Amino acid sequence: MKIQFIGATHEVTGSCTLLEVNGRHYLVDCGMEQGKDVFQNILLPVPAAEIEAVFVTHAHIDHSGMLPKLYKDGFRGSIYATDVTCDLCNIMLRDSAYIQESEAKWRSRKAERAGLDTFEPVYTMSDAVGAIACFRRCRYGEKITPAEGIELRFTDIGHLLGSACIELWLTEGDIQKKIVFSGDVGNTGQRIIRDPQPVEETDYLVIESTYGNRSHEAERGDVIAELADCIQQTLDKGGNVIIPSFAVGRTQEMLYAIREIKQKGLVKNHDHFPVYVDSPLAAEAASVFMQCSPVCFDEETLTLIKQGINPIWFEDLRISQTAEESKQINFNKEPKIIISASGMCEAGRIRHHLKHNLWKENSMVLFVGYQAEGSLGRRLLNGEKYVNLFGEEITVNAEIRSLHGTSGHADREGLIRWLKGFSAKPELVFVNHGDNDACEDFKNLLTEMGYRADAPYSGTEYDLTTGRMTVFTEGKKIEKSQSAGRNSRAEIIFRELVAEAEKLLTMAKSRRGKTNKDNAKLTSQIRELREKWKN
Repeated sequence: MKIQFIGATHEVTGSCTLLEVNGRHYLVDCGMEQGKDVFQNILLPVPAAEIEAVFVTHAHIDHSGMLPKLYKDGFRGSIYATDVTCDLCNIMLRDSAYIQESEAKWRSRKAERAGLDTFEPVYTMSDAVGAIACFRRCRYGEKITPAEGIELRFTDIGHLLGSACIELWLTEGDIQKKIVFSGDVGNTGQRIIRDPQPVEETDYLVIESTYGNRSHEAERGDVIAELADCIQQTLDKGGNVIIPSFAVGRTQEMLYAIREIKQKGLVKNHDHFPVYVDSPLAAEAASVFMQCSPVCFDEETLTLIKQGINPIWFEDLRISQTAEESKQINFNKEPKIIISASGMCEAGRIRHHLKHNLWKENSMVLFVGYQAEGSLGRRLLNGEKYVNLFGEEITVNAEIRSLHGTSGHADREGLIRWLKGFSAKPELVFVNHGDNDACEDFKNLLTEMGYRADAPYSGTEYDLTTGRMTVFTEGKKIEKSQSAGRNSRAEIIFRELVAEAEKLLTMAKSRRGKTNKDNAKLTSQIRELREKWKN
């Protein structure tokens, strides 16, 4: 009975944790890294085909985005998630596959012109469809048995519609241990969704630390009033408000707030100002939001729905589906709000809107969510004056602001409040899913409060029957020069070489018990290959 940490260790994105129970392997989340890579992550130490099941906390790409890659590599097990997470992943993983294919085509065209080899996407639409077919729908509070020695329950964690902490009861022989994965703990008082629900008890806890060393208290305020003020100022100057926003979750919250602003007439002299949602994914997500079970909504949203009011729709809302519709937005000179993904400005249509608006002094870029270190969003918030978009250097003249009080993550106090909901202290708390400072600071705070806590790096392993560390790894930082060149052709080819070599090692380790003849033959082939390339 073991746990090994793979991703989101001293980093905010790429959540992935490996469990071994009764000799079989399972994953909790399988997310994509976004923004700057700070620490090296180990590759999955077992073949994808040997993963029996994946348990997914929620649909955000940094928790689910590598499921199609897992499928591509041979996974054919079951993926367990809440009903709403299944619905959202159905559209988000397809969208991610489309982005992977589009970026590979764009890079391949550039490579061909330079006489270089073409690029392969990380995964394709076919891989995404295959992964989606593996999903199994679960209800909040329902206790199920996905495999021998494992019981599973999802509890609402209030971060995103369908988001959950995962409770797992693990049994080997006569030993049973319970482990809880917090997923992303939601901020209290968010629009649309409920506050995080408590969990009664656990032996082990894996908890996120995105804001583990920060308090939202200083950032709290009247979100509606602040947003209305940003809109008023920008429209008065004849400019556009550009809102980079995650298509699922944050976009719907922004529409909820803008509907209220329009309803109350908080923006003066700009009646019927248009609001463009330039994201087919956001449009699909909105339909999922409006069709999901009432158990997911907070009381305020339920009241609106009972009154026949659509909480995220209003008369001046315009949805852009096609690429042509997206392009036309920037040819329209009318002052407006443009909400587009991605929320960290790392991909998608938002980059086109930034290209057309960052240089304008009368426009505003308004951030409404967390910006990972190294992302374009973080660089803009940090005051970068020139950015490169589509091969063109753009001067940043627009006003750059961050809307306070809109975080979907619990702060330090919120994390502690949820943690204190357990009837007794867990035997051991693992801290992950936070940048290095936040992760370490939160771990140290827990230690001061009398908890036994650790913040493991990628590759670290624990025996859950004893609570003892069995494999220790130190954090290996990615050098700046290495990070800067991560997308160069040479670096990509080198990473592929190392990945294939590590797969070969994994395959060799799995051949214990095979025939001596076959193992000797494989050994000879590997030796010949090594001799051929050793110089």
